[in-house]
Amino acid sequence: MEKKVPVGVSARHIHLSQEHVEILFGKGYQLTEMKPLSQPGQYAANETVSVTGSKGTFPKVRILGPARKATQLEVSQTDSFTLGVKAPVRESGDIKGSAGITIAGPAGEVTIEEGVIVAARHIHFHTSDAERFGIADKSKLRVRVGGERGVVFEHVIARVSDDFALDMHIDTDEANAAGVKNGDIAEIID
Repeated sequence: MEKKVPVGVSARHIHLSQEHVEILFGKGYQLTEMKPLSQPGQYAANETVSVTGSKGTFPKVRILGPARKATQLEVSQTDSFTLGVKAPVRESGDIKGSAGITIAGPAGEVTIEEGVIVAARHIHFHTSDAERFGIADKSKLRVRVGGERGVVFEHVIARVSDDFALDMHIDTDEANAAGVKNGDIAEIID
């Protein structure tokens, strides 16, 4: 059986806690949806913030909603060099001991001591897709993308939940190196 998966290229973005949303945008502020994302209930917000490290700033970083338990900035390795932060490769949510950053919005500024990561490449599986493909949560997979610059991605983490929709997420550095764009199809090879 072929195990085909759509690819989503993840540009730099930030997830904010509600506390930080209110510091950056004002007391009681709620993020507003610009467009839905591939994962159910997730969206790109209309709002952006600036983020500043020791070497540089990105003035308009898109916020992804809804608000989360902890603030987390996801960047590519290239972005981390530009900002001047040492962002470790981690699964989303695993921010302990990661780099910090200063975040500014129209109503205020906040500095986080940790929360900047390069997101580990992963595939979101709905439970039914994982069962169909015979894949367990947290498995490490090998995934091939074709094309002129085709590559095999190693150590792709399987994330399985009833709340997920089938989608492979790689960052812009990985996509550019392999000549991959949103909507391309990848194949799990083992």
